[in-house]
Amino acid sequence: MLDSKLLLTDEQMMHFIAKGYVVLRNELPQQLHQRVMNEIYEVFHEEGNPGNNILPRVPDIQQFFDTPIVRGALTSVLGPDYYMHPHRHCHYNRPKSETPGGVKWHKDGYWSSMRSHRPWWAMIFYYTHDVTEELGPTAIMPGTQYYERFIGDRGETLLPTGKAGTMVLVHFDMWHRASLNVSNLDRYMLKFQFVRLRAPEQPSWNHQSNEMKIPEGTPAVHLNLWQDVWDWLRGEQTMPQSGAAVDEARLKQLQQELNAEDAAVRGRAADELGLLGEAAASCIPALGRLLNDPEETTALNAAYALGHMGFGGVAELANCIRGGTTLAAGRAAYGVQGGGAMAIPVLLELLRHQDGKRRALAAFALGMLGYTAKEAVGPLIDCLQDQDEWVRRNAVEALGMIGNTGGQAVPALTKVLVESLRDETAESLKASDMYVATQKYILNKIGYTAALSLLRVGKEGDAGQVVPALEQALRSKDRYVRAYAAEALSHLRTDEAVDILIRFMRSSRWCPDTKKASTF
Repeated sequence: MLDSKLLLTDEQMMHFIAKGYVVLRNELPQQLHQRVMNEIYEVFHEEGNPGNNILPRVPDIQQFFDTPIVRGALTSVLGPDYYMHPHRHCHYNRPKSETPGGVKWHKDGYWSSMRSHRPWWAMIFYYTHDVTEELGPTAIMPGTQYYERFIGDRGETLLPTGKAGTMVLVHFDMWHRASLNVSNLDRYMLKFQFVRLRAPEQPSWNHQSNEMKIPEGTPAVHLNLWQDVWDWLRGEQTMPQSGAAVDEARLKQLQQELNAEDAAVRGRAADELGLLGEAAASCIPALGRLLNDPEETTALNAAYALGHMGFGGVAELANCIRGGTTLAAGRAAYGVQGGGAMAIPVLLELLRHQDGKRRALAAFALGMLGYTAKEAVGPLIDCLQDQDEWVRRNAVEALGMIGNTGGQAVPALTKVLVESLRDETAESLKASDMYVATQKYILNKIGYTAALSLLRVGKEGDAGQVVPALEQALRSKDRYVRAYAAEALSHLRTDEAVDILIRFMRSSRWCPDTKKASTF
């Protein structure tokens, strides 16, 4: 069991929530870092970038991620049973680079069917050598993990530096880019991704205070959003404020500021109204209109404010998902999570909406509510027959997040996985929805998500039913379906699962000593 001193503190967790990153350092022997770097150098210059195979090609890398400092950080953010994702990459920034790869600001391609503000995913940027600004460390833009749109020059650019073993734990959706390596040295950075397997039931870090304390010097730009993430990570629901006396003059002023020309003023007003909760119910219609605000940061504040304003706020968000613009409906789907159990009835009703995009958003939000939405399991199983691929995929993921309540989810997920494998043809693997068509690195999107959900909840079901399905998934055309199936079998640990897994590993194992020039 990890020593609590190796877990992140409340202050570090709030830094992660508000700014999207935490810088840490592995105290490992310099000889280990040097040996790994030498091996990486040889691989890159003799064979090229091995991509996902960087770990089996240079197995000593695993030592970096097995240390208590790394396990403590990942446990704090993703829970004790987090999973190292099969996609991993070594970024090589050449000396004297003028246009290094990936110099454009970007988010990494997402693995779920929608990005999540709540940390279901995280990444670590790991440096095997001392890294200075001249060497071109990966630049990050703190606080931008919640934004679909790039905020440009308004954002702060940070270049994390430090001694060998420096690592940056980042929210998966952080905007980042490569910076210029103006030195005469090679710069290597190991980017590994990790996924949460279940929603938090209690804090998994060194938690001391229930109160959310904003990091010193951090502008309070998204108090309701941050509170939502903070409470979710603590296994709690943010409860709407009610019954408190409100300064009517201040309330009227805030309502006026919702119409201000300055987006920052509108955003601050929305955030403050959310903190007032149900006492600010008169402002609900105005906040609903802000979901279409051209400034994303303002619209997010309105969405999360409404989510924390009781039934009235939840109803406004549901109305937006039901009949608002596509842009506003997506923002409302994030905010409605804050309504917790009171949002479930309207989300279940939205699962029957005539528009597939609206049904998909409802399924997404129900999944984010986790076990609280256990009554949605039956309706979500019905959604597995939906004509819209995005609806089906969101329903599959939601079932894995909610759990095998009543023993229904695992059999349904097993069936949909097997059906997706049966349909793995060139034509069927073409995504039917523009939203998921962007994920070209996932060939079988339904099978991928079903395998991930079975990794999360498969051991709660009948192993005699789950194991044969996972065995079939080991022959999928999608490499990530195969990877999830192998991991799910390792979690089941039945004799049959272990036997199947051993046979699979015999034919798929990687020899790290075999090189391009090898003759035997």
